[in-house]
Amino acid sequence: MRKRETLNQGWLFIGPDKKEIPVNLPHTWNAVDGQDGGNDYWRGSCVYSKTFDAPAYDPDTECVYLEFRGVNATADVSLNGEKCIHHDGGYSTFRKDITSLLRAKENTLVVIADNSVNDRVYPQKADFTFYGGIYRDVYLIVVNKKHFDMDHFSGPGIQITAKPCEGYKRGDVEINTWTNCEEGTVNVRILDADHKQVAQGEGKQLHLDIPDVNLWNGLESPYLYTAVATLTVDGETVDEISSRFGVRDFHYHPKTGFYLNGKSYPLRGVSRHQDRKGVGNALTKEMHKEDMDLICEMGANTIRLAHYQHDQYFYDLCDERGMVVWAEIPYISEHMPKGRENTISQMKELIIQNYNHPSIVCWGVSNEITISTKDKKDMLDNHHVLNDLVHEMDKTRFTTLACYAMCGPFNKVAHITDVVSWNLYLGWYVPGLWLNDVWMRFFHLVYPSRCLGYSEYGCEGMPNLHSPHPRRGDHTEEYQAIYHEYLLKCFERNPYMWATHVWNMFDFAADARDQGGEPGMNHKGLITFDRKTKKDSFYLYKAYWSKEPFVHICSKRFADRTESSVTVKVYSNQNEVTLYLNGQKKETKYGGNVFTFTVPLADTAKVRVTSGEWSDEAEFRHVAQPNPAYTLKDTGDKGANWTK
Repeated sequence: MRKRETLNQGWLFIGPDKKEIPVNLPHTWNAVDGQDGGNDYWRGSCVYSKTFDAPAYDPDTECVYLEFRGVNATADVSLNGEKCIHHDGGYSTFRKDITSLLRAKENTLVVIADNSVNDRVYPQKADFTFYGGIYRDVYLIVVNKKHFDMDHFSGPGIQITAKPCEGYKRGDVEINTWTNCEEGTVNVRILDADHKQVAQGEGKQLHLDIPDVNLWNGLESPYLYTAVATLTVDGETVDEISSRFGVRDFHYHPKTGFYLNGKSYPLRGVSRHQDRKGVGNALTKEMHKEDMDLICEMGANTIRLAHYQHDQYFYDLCDERGMVVWAEIPYISEHMPKGRENTISQMKELIIQNYNHPSIVCWGVSNEITISTKDKKDMLDNHHVLNDLVHEMDKTRFTTLACYAMCGPFNKVAHITDVVSWNLYLGWYVPGLWLNDVWMRFFHLVYPSRCLGYSEYGCEGMPNLHSPHPRRGDHTEEYQAIYHEYLLKCFERNPYMWATHVWNMFDFAADARDQGGEPGMNHKGLITFDRKTKKDSFYLYKAYWSKEPFVHICSKRFADRTESSVTVKVYSNQNEVTLYLNGQKKETKYGGNVFTFTVPLADTAKVRVTSGEWSDEAEFRHVAQPNPAYTLKDTGDKGANWTK
């Protein structure tokens, strides 16, 4: 059967300085200069090379594929001096049969990775770093010459459409498979989570029935089945593939939001970028898993995987954990007339490679495309083409897009996809948190039959910046918390939103950024770039969304105060919280989510809060002068910025 081995070890890398250094994959050349500001990170071509022996295979009956899981943004691949692959698009899998070029020993593989500025491959303009490199795994795959398809947009060769029926008691599973040969028989078995067979059938296209079906039911029960397809030719099994899937249905309603398996299921979650400090986007599986663990700890039930196709391993984690996913292509910020073909190919790859993931409910067509687009007619036509393409390729999911804040509700681009969401930062880039209520209600009034969501909302917050009087633009942890407190209440007041996604779960690199905070960074994350510090806002969302009992004292890093008293804010998902001051019980508050206490501060206040068996502690100290490391400078209409 198929054999797979990695080619991640032992590469030579020639970067912009023309020096040859040994590297292992995953790798990017922008892990440092893409995160330090100045918008001067290297964008160009770099060369990876590797010598390897051919894997063990029978040349009479087997062939060998070379597979890349992600090379940003354009890849030109040569084997033993012969060009064999050209691929445009930095976030998807691509592969090629290389059997005819293989030698038994000392094969030379050369990959030219290119993240240069151009006008045809997306993305080219956006508020994040476009890391170059071979930043995901590379494989050699040995397979029988007669096999399930591996060439059509590098898909899995099997497509599974599963839906519940008969009052959610049974599962109707449509399975399509494709092979590279006309002869042969395809047999499909469906296994439950305990690997017991629950259905079986024969044919390249067939329907199977799962009695007493277990639904893929979000966080509550993300149940996964496995379809195993075998190809038999002349009585011999020559290939076998498998794919996990879930049985679920979903729909949306403009007045009541999102539904999963016939029940109201408000989508409240986060957006995620795939980079990290000192690593860029060359994440390991352990790093991906840590990201998912943190998102789950907070209690989110949906993730917008922005702004490109993410690692297959992370989609697998979404399936396993019950996350509802918005998946999208990097058609972003500016329409490029010469890039239309690239938007289509990236959308085809996204859908074909990810169709079987039950976590994905919608395909994102574009993000903030009206920011600097000049040819609006061509842009709108491109959107109609993409929207029609998605509906042709996938009858089960809906389309969406994320509109730029300055893209008004009457803009034509906002009415192409099935639903729409907006990237709005009211209360951050412009004053007035209350404008969020106004905006939502105005849109809902004008378009009562159109589903509305927030695809991005958030504000900068740095855990080393604090103020007793937080204000818009100051980048303090305190204002970030106030901002999110308001938005969470706002969503409760406007429950018709089909989905809301915080921007962002983690701080991320945007090398063009030099204003406010740390150069080269976007600090809107609820957790720092290195994943080591959970900001107070993280615990606010945990108080609203998580069932795991806890209490958390805010502003613990803001220990030195000049005030004679301090307001102690506590986040918790418990109904009551008790505060102890210097060992003495002071007060119990009732309610939920956000609790506030006022304590005197003449010297040192040792604060402990409890709720049942859960507790948290902090210490606040009275000082004569504030910390001189930072001063607050007024920046007029833009609010305030901390300067060192």
